[in-house]
Amino acid sequence: MERLAPAKVNLGLSLLGRRPDGYHELHTLFAQVSVGDLVRLEPTPGGVEFRGRYGKRNLVYRAATAYLEAAGWPGGVRVELEKRLPEAAGLGGGSSDAAAVLLLLKDLYPAPVDLFALARSLGADVPFFLLGGVAEARGVGEVLRPLEAPRVPVVLFYGGPRLPTPRVYAEVKPHDYGGPLNVEAILNALPGGEPPYWNSLEGPAFRLQPELKKVKERMQALGLRGVLMSGSGSSFFGLASSLEEAQEAAKALRPLGWARAGWLG
Repeated sequence: MERLAPAKVNLGLSLLGRRPDGYHELHTLFAQVSVGDLVRLEPTPGGVEFRGRYGKRNLVYRAATAYLEAAGWPGGVRVELEKRLPEAAGLGGGSSDAAAVLLLLKDLYPAPVDLFALARSLGADVPFFLLGGVAEARGVGEVLRPLEAPRVPVVLFYGGPRLPTPRVYAEVKPHDYGGPLNVEAILNALPGGEPPYWNSLEGPAFRLQPELKKVKERMQALGLRGVLMSGSGSSFFGLASSLEEAQEAAKALRPLGWARAGWLG
């Protein structure tokens, strides 16, 4: 059994303020992209076998163990992960891998298990990948509302440097906070306009690594629309008018780092 674990981008990410628990209240639009890792499962008599990076700390291993425990250990599984997305790049790769494991195991060993409860225990982004498509998210990303959105060609680019998420959030200043996103206006502008979105974490990321601003400008110079950093970075995405245009832009960016063209939504 195998499944694509798609990347995601944030079609806007607004930090609304800091919560009493220390986390930031956010408003964002998650959108999956037709580019991702590949997860393969094979049933075994018992236990979880996984030889990927980080071993038992990997979300893939934790997701498999959590599901099988909740299902009463109906059998075991061997998990193989083919990484195609850059790590710690703001594209949700690890969270998507975990969700793919949960969905595959639900098919392999059907049981009355609450996948969303397991997903929330694994990370704030994991529940979105159970839904896929496009979804509005609030809270710390766990309060989701599925949305209908057009499929739009998109370019993903990661050229480094890697920015740890806690470091980016630690750099957030009061002037980085914003108000709620205009969800309807963003969705309406996706096919051919300039979406009125922003990412509250771009400012902190640019202050930590000023060269990231040049990455954004380089993508804009290729004619891509709505270029924005995804999540806490340091990947960027840009919208194209056609898949051919997206592929040409990705080809131009590839000598500078990891670049892929695909479909948004």
